[in-house]
Amino acid sequence: MTIEAYMNPDFTLPKKLIFLLITAACIFLCLLLIQGIARLSARSVRKSKRTAAVYRRTATWTEMLYEMVIAGTSVISFACAYVVLNHVITLIEEGSIVGAAAEGFANAWANGKDFILLLLICLSCVMNTVLDRLLIPLKSLDRGKIASIRMLSMFYVIIILVFLNHIGDESEYSPVMIYYLGLMVGRFVYFDASFADFVEAMKNMVKNLPFLAMGLGLSGGLSFLGFSLGYLLERNYYIVGLFYTHLFMLIVVFFFHLFKITRLFVKKPRAAREAKEREPEMAEEEEETEPEIGAGEYEETEDS
Repeated sequence: MTIEAYMNPDFTLPKKLIFLLITAACIFLCLLLIQGIARLSARSVRKSKRTAAVYRRTATWTEMLYEMVIAGTSVISFACAYVVLNHVITLIEEGSIVGAAAEGFANAWANGKDFILLLLICLSCVMNTVLDRLLIPLKSLDRGKIASIRMLSMFYVIIILVFLNHIGDESEYSPVMIYYLGLMVGRFVYFDASFADFVEAMKNMVKNLPFLAMGLGLSGGLSFLGFSLGYLLERNYYIVGLFYTHLFMLIVVFFFHLFKITRLFVKKPRAAREAKEREPEMAEEEEETEPEIGAGEYEETEDS
């Protein structure tokens, strides 16, 4: 059993480049949508501060979409790993894979399956942190926003797995969904949590639902296109195809963030740049808290 068994030999380099360009175009459209919403939501801001508000909101909301892609890829990597490992165990039990190593792996899986799955979850969390801190550092998001998006990413994958079960995918996703449901419940209800903490967590999740919908639309639409064009194969399980789609999305996000693609249509205000150079600490203190998409507007009114 090799990695080639889960790849499509007809998915050649030119086709991969085409799919990458399609992915880039779709994510770019999402960024345009975010920028448009930022401009509309900033209409209630004073004219003197409107440009800065549009810039900050666009930067923050763009990075929240990036975080949804990063967290979604990390979480779905665990689900994909579980499916592949489960398939390998099935092949060993059927006798398609033989040998001492195969028998030892089957015994380890039978005796410590829960611990292996827990280790995979931990590895997916490590992957998320590495992507956030090293490859795609997101500087506009505080810990609260990142935590909220990561929590939504679990819900994101649960929705995907429920859909895969509905369409009759051959793999069994119930154990994975139970793990993530447990993690989500633990995020909302923990031993020293108050009702106010629960309500606040729910409010943060509801505020960020647009990013969940955007992420689902991106991954779902691109995966459907990939399967329709034959780039992704149903025989490899749908979840493997979804994982490949997320890898393409992650590559696009990496380059968009590296080259600051949003600067094409939103420029950083000169006043903000000068303030950052002269007094970075003061600029940080005066920076306004960004509203979520769909949340209330600033209380500042437009100059007459």
